[in-house]
Amino acid sequence: MKWLLLFLGFWHVPFSHCDSDRKPNKSERPKTATVAYCPLSPSKGKGQAKQPFGDLKGPSLVLSELTLFSSYFPLFLFSSPILHFLMAATLYSTHCHSLATTTSSSSSASFQPCPFSSNLAYLQRVTFSQRFLASKVSLKSQPQSYQIPVHTQQQEGTVAASVTPVENGNSHRQLKAELLSVKSPKEYHVEEGFEKDENESTVSITVVGASGDLAKKKIFPALFALYYEDCLPKHFTIYGYARSKMSDEDLRKMVSRTLTCRIDKRENCQEKMDQFLERCFYHSGQYDSEENFALLDKKLKEQEGGRTSNRLFYLSIPPNIFIEAVKCASLSASSGNGWTRVIVEKPFGRDSESSAALTKSLKQYLAEEQIFRIDHYLGKELVENLSVLRFSNLIFEPLWSRQYIRNVQLIFSEDFGTEGRGGYFDHYGIIRDIMQNHLLQILALFAMETPVSLDAEDIRNEKVKVLRSMRPLQLEDVVIGQYKSHTRGGVTYPAYVDDKTVPVGSLTPTFAAAALFIDNARWDGVPFLMKAGKALQSKGAEIRVQFRHVPGNLYNRNFGTDLDRATNELVIRVQPDEAIYLKINNKVPGLGMKLDRSNLNLHYAARYSKEIPDAYERLLLDAIEGERRLFIRSDELDAAWSLFTPVLKELEEKKIIPEYYPYGSRGPVGAHYLAARYNVRWGDLGSDVDH
Repeated sequence: MKWLLLFLGFWHVPFSHCDSDRKPNKSERPKTATVAYCPLSPSKGKGQAKQPFGDLKGPSLVLSELTLFSSYFPLFLFSSPILHFLMAATLYSTHCHSLATTTSSSSSASFQPCPFSSNLAYLQRVTFSQRFLASKVSLKSQPQSYQIPVHTQQQEGTVAASVTPVENGNSHRQLKAELLSVKSPKEYHVEEGFEKDENESTVSITVVGASGDLAKKKIFPALFALYYEDCLPKHFTIYGYARSKMSDEDLRKMVSRTLTCRIDKRENCQEKMDQFLERCFYHSGQYDSEENFALLDKKLKEQEGGRTSNRLFYLSIPPNIFIEAVKCASLSASSGNGWTRVIVEKPFGRDSESSAALTKSLKQYLAEEQIFRIDHYLGKELVENLSVLRFSNLIFEPLWSRQYIRNVQLIFSEDFGTEGRGGYFDHYGIIRDIMQNHLLQILALFAMETPVSLDAEDIRNEKVKVLRSMRPLQLEDVVIGQYKSHTRGGVTYPAYVDDKTVPVGSLTPTFAAAALFIDNARWDGVPFLMKAGKALQSKGAEIRVQFRHVPGNLYNRNFGTDLDRATNELVIRVQPDEAIYLKINNKVPGLGMKLDRSNLNLHYAARYSKEIPDAYERLLLDAIEGERRLFIRSDELDAAWSLFTPVLKELEEKKIIPEYYPYGSRGPVGAHYLAARYNVRWGDLGSDVDH
């Protein structure tokens, strides 16, 4: 073994300088260098030197090799086999280096390892960035030192290795240390005075309509919460844009009144607020002025400081000025070297025609992947948990079909009226405002088939399939209502038409209930009941899944004639007081056989100490990161409108008078008759409702 390794260590010397008399022409001098080990490497290509160190001249280098080898010959004879291998490998790799020219178009350098040194630390492949650094590679040989500066265009991130054979008399440990001392890219740049900027991009968030209620109450607090949780990039700027005349300081004062800190992280709240507000600026301008947006662009560039600029525009403005704002932002204030995205708030039109026209107009200035149609209900914690609950729990997926589910209820209720928003609300009504978007989106997530992956497009594809499988809504499957004045506890509550912003004699519904059906193999015949209303008894949003009766139930006599009491029910309470609970039947402790209906309850506030983020926080973060899973695609929007447009037109053309219900009641009686037609009882009205 000793003599074999001795032979290998000595054998390579004559071959390492066979081209030593050749002197390269200027045209052959490499612009980039490939450091290769082993003269017999099969990877030699066109333009590469045939032998290592082919540009070195004179026999003294050969003598230095023999001198180096002879100085370690006694150690070689009387040391261990492991040391033999190490010495041979290091000596071999010392002289196996070759500089091989690549073509002038090459922009990278790589290492090809020797067979004996493939596991050594300095053999690594380096990936380069786009910036270039000029450097010199010095190749030294002892005792006579040949220093040959090879001028290369070394890309940032390369390993600067100086191969220095040791002098006679040095120990083998020093030899090993010299050969393995390769500088890391970070060390090299620090030594050469270069400091890499790890944050080369910045995000500029412009809230268009910054003086409005949505911006003050939701958008700015959500952005601060993201900053507070360290979810925003290191370099970011927030600009408010509106017609109101304000200074930067005025905006900061306005925003500061609505900022709150997480309950579990309030120790440095004020400090964080001050830091956040320093990043907030304001620019006053018209929504249809390219000149004003050009001035905004100038201010954004000043804040971006030459970095790659990524820009997000949040349109918190009425839909009738969407297009003008998008046009001006796209033409005058979009990013020149990064991405530009636009968040569009609902409503996305009033029907299929207006929605299609809005989409067409937006796509004149933006690509589909730049448009983020936001429905904040998709950012709710329990709505996002729907797919987790279903697809990661084996007990639910087999039950998620017509075989076991009797009906599904999607319920939305508010305990207040329009309260000054009647002008906006009267133009749309409860069906467009809540049912066509919030509740329908939840239905699609609930009923979709298993997606191929969690990729945004795969999920949205399955949602579109559900919507296209649904029957268009019929007038006989819809009940509408409008709240009227009511006195309770000595307090008189106004009617909808008492709102000064509502036209006199308005027939716009403030309540609606509907029965929808999905005509596919999984859900055929299962009624999906929707109910949404204002000025009702309570406030909340929930999904109720009522399962079928147990066939041949042995305990039917214990429930009497009301079989619905024996029905299992899964309740997902979206808001408030988030919870998931399953209603089951069990025996009451005791000697008798008395049954009771109990809840297996996951109450979020009791189970998790962490505060649940607001829906806008999640959606804003997704928009910044380019995650589209919780945003609505254009074909999804078309499919949703096609379900509701016919019945909306029929209601308006026939001027259907809504059923009036008292402010603070459970809603119109007609909703109960609609449910009874499909043998369903509204789950939120039972005596055993658990809140």
